[in-house]
Amino acid sequence: MSKDVYTLTSPDGKTMELPVRRGTVGPDVIGIGRLFAEQGVFTYDPGFMSTGSCDSSITFIDGDAGVLMYRGYPVEQLAKHSNFIEVAYLLLYGDLPTAAELLEFDTSIRRHTMLNEGMLRFFNGFRYDAHPMAVLSAVVGSMSAYYHDTMDIHNPDAREVFTHRIIAKLPTIAAAAHKLTAGQPYRYPRNDLNYTENLLHMLFAVPAEDYEINQVAAEALDLLFILHADHEQNCSTSTVRMAGSSGANPYSAIAAGISALWGPAHGGANEAVLKMLEEIGDAKNISKYVAKAKDKDDSFRLMGFGHRVYKNFDPRATIIRDMCHRVLEKMGRVDSPLFELALKLEQVALNDEYFIEKNLYPNVDFYSGIIYRALGIPTSMFTVMFAIGRTVGWVAHWREMITDPHGRISRPRQVYSGAPQRDYVAVEKRG
Repeated sequence: MSKDVYTLTSPDGKTMELPVRRGTVGPDVIGIGRLFAEQGVFTYDPGFMSTGSCDSSITFIDGDAGVLMYRGYPVEQLAKHSNFIEVAYLLLYGDLPTAAELLEFDTSIRRHTMLNEGMLRFFNGFRYDAHPMAVLSAVVGSMSAYYHDTMDIHNPDAREVFTHRIIAKLPTIAAAAHKLTAGQPYRYPRNDLNYTENLLHMLFAVPAEDYEINQVAAEALDLLFILHADHEQNCSTSTVRMAGSSGANPYSAIAAGISALWGPAHGGANEAVLKMLEEIGDAKNISKYVAKAKDKDDSFRLMGFGHRVYKNFDPRATIIRDMCHRVLEKMGRVDSPLFELALKLEQVALNDEYFIEKNLYPNVDFYSGIIYRALGIPTSMFTVMFAIGRTVGWVAHWREMITDPHGRISRPRQVYSGAPQRDYVAVEKRG
């Protein structure tokens, strides 16, 4: 990575040279590590809108051009030609696997899906109506109490076992959380099923009858997991890196990421889409709610439209849109009032000048929520499904962070705006 310098001049005329780092693609980054030591000031960037927090070789996003690449591969190519397990290998290890490497990795994931029986009993301690994301976060955090052999973050073998274990067991934990709220018995994983087939089996199979895997559903989930696998330094990924930078065990770092993902501005957005559609209620109300969305004084917002990073279009939405329509047709849901409403709202957004001008296009959350509902997945499980796919990205970033020889504990600075120094006054003397 070549370096140049950026010359900074302070108000008092003092100058310093800051190194400029250039990545493979993307904007240059100015290194400000010496700024406080030499100039006595910090930078101020709420929300980290213009701050690079790390050096990473995993994922690249160009929001203006609508580009998303995993390890240099455009996500469009991976979505068309690959599958989730192969993409997981790519994100974790840097290159696409050979046939032998893919078989070995897939076999390992299949054989790590079962949970310690003590963990299954742990589920019985939750209320029957506990939100699945609360259960997921708690159970993943508890894994450090069951799998002591992977707690040494500096042991390459331990990191490898952890990697396979967490990716394999997330669907099992997620399905158990669903069965808890559904009041149904847990279903054990099956090694003869692939990743998404196994998840569908654990979610929907019951002891009273045989369960037949719907291949359209399995294919749709596989595509969604590819598109959700990683998204650069987003809120939850940055949380995993920050928690992991302290040397915390990896299960705690992933649990922290799950908690960050739960927010409605992040992974909870697809759940918010369905709640919005239910509020609109009927296609005849679309004009009314579109007008409310355009009104700056109205608190109503259309969920699932536009994106903080992508300014023209979300490449993932372009890919998943076709799958969304295919799922609705294959699952016989096209005539459902809710899905009819969603499709009409989509057309309004794609053709209304207001939406076009402001780049308020349907994003991946809009379509993923519709797909999950069409597959019979409860709204409360939407963010859990997101977490299953994103776990691969979290682990890839954790591995990259923990093996970085220049890594340090994350410690952002602040602008203090509280009271100046003052003296303590005894309680009886306070007015």
